[in-house]
Amino acid sequence: MGDHYHGPATGVTRWLFTTNHKDIGTMYLWFSFAMFLLGGFFAMVIRAELFQPGMQLVEPAFFNQMTTLHGLIMVFGAIMPSFVGLANWLIPMMIGAPDMALPRMNNWSFWILPPAFLMLASTLFMEGGAPAFGWTFYAPLSTTYAPPSVTFFIFAIHILGVSSIMGSINIIATVMNMRAPGMTYMKMPLFVWTWLITAFLLVAVMPVLAGAVTMMLMDVHFGTSFFSAAGGGDPVLFQHIFWFFGHPEVYIIILPAFGVVSQIIPAFSRKPLFGYASMVYATASIAFLSFIVWAHHMYTVGMPVAGELFFMYATMLIAVPTGVKVFNWITTMWRGALSFETPMLFCIGFLVLFTLGGFTGLMLSIAPADFQYHDTYFVVAHFHYVMVAGAVFSMTAAVYYWLPKWCGRMYNESMGKAHFWISFIGFNITFFPQHFVGLAGMPRRIPDYALQFADFNMMSSIGAFIYGASQLLFLYNVVATIVAGERVSDEKVWDGAEGLEWTVPTPAPYHTFEEPPLVPKPAGTI
Repeated sequence: MGDHYHGPATGVTRWLFTTNHKDIGTMYLWFSFAMFLLGGFFAMVIRAELFQPGMQLVEPAFFNQMTTLHGLIMVFGAIMPSFVGLANWLIPMMIGAPDMALPRMNNWSFWILPPAFLMLASTLFMEGGAPAFGWTFYAPLSTTYAPPSVTFFIFAIHILGVSSIMGSINIIATVMNMRAPGMTYMKMPLFVWTWLITAFLLVAVMPVLAGAVTMMLMDVHFGTSFFSAAGGGDPVLFQHIFWFFGHPEVYIIILPAFGVVSQIIPAFSRKPLFGYASMVYATASIAFLSFIVWAHHMYTVGMPVAGELFFMYATMLIAVPTGVKVFNWITTMWRGALSFETPMLFCIGFLVLFTLGGFTGLMLSIAPADFQYHDTYFVVAHFHYVMVAGAVFSMTAAVYYWLPKWCGRMYNESMGKAHFWISFIGFNITFFPQHFVGLAGMPRRIPDYALQFADFNMMSSIGAFIYGASQLLFLYNVVATIVAGERVSDEKVWDGAEGLEWTVPTPAPYHTFEEPPLVPKPAGTI
């Protein structure tokens, strides 16, 4: 402590030891984008193999390794860290806090992620190859028949679980203890609300995932039989434990996305969010219900009919608060002064496609129908409409929306709109045909398929490469913005419609549901 202060750290030191919430948020965002590109590359390998029937590029075992790593890296490496990065950047500013409550823990929760995913990716080069048991790693396939690399996979899962728990505790502590005077809970921006609830979900279910992989570790190395029927264990037990984590997990992924959309739609509708309180209660309802629907992933394991009925009705019930949210977003846009900049386009794309994903989810919730859909490409189509069109589209909207605030420079709007349309079209060409091949009976996670599925699979693969290419356009736009984008002014924002300029209500850094709508001024005035 006696040493003289030598100014702020620079270079590598700045990023390695930073406790600044903005720097840590930036690192999360760049790391998650790198993982997004890696997971996307694995997806391209999958789609290239499925471009036509027969075995072209890869061995079946390697194909299964690709599906496993694609799922794990996209869920745990791309989507979750990206929203944590967003939380780090925005929550302190939105609630008027100087930083996160636990800045040093914040640094650690980020820096343990790159080694964990490096370890996970390195399993590709190990003897026996990477894990090939799918992102759900069902036992006994992941215990009795797993390659030696399963141990590294378990360790990686533990580390990223620790990271998630630390990040969540930090968010809870920040929101509950560091709000500015007058910032009551019901005045917090919706993004802060969704993340607060998400953080509680994470703290509740991450230890369950840790328990599942610890039992796997015991079965693999220490002679236990948690999931081996031969030793008195139960493979279905694994599914119950995994999905008790796994279903809240999908809401952990989508709730922050809801928060993002609830910030952006009011901004480009020029009016406050419709039904703020109902949005908060809907978010809390979704979080509660997410704990009692897990076995809808397991209708085919042979559970009692009473169990099927319970999970069926509970799953249908979760559609109600979600429907409330969609209604509120649409009603916010109703008779608003809409303008269709890139973030708004991604949010409207989110609304349309996420709702479609919700409808197919409702179909899957019906137990007798799910016996037909289960383990087909229909399920793949459903969850990509929710995950990609839900989480990834809203995350992209968030980057376009807040990037000028983050770096003080404006992105290229035309390129942003091109990115939206290419990815929107590419996404639908990829995943819409998968509903059809799924209903026709094509199973998921197979490297080869019957001839009658060839045309739709070819469409799917072409769409996937279009969608993948659009992300490179996104990367270019973001980098070009940071390096040489046009400087932005924080005094006024151009509306785009009729040359109006809208004054930004400074100094308030947040929009609450009580704010009056912004009033247009004649062009040329400040």
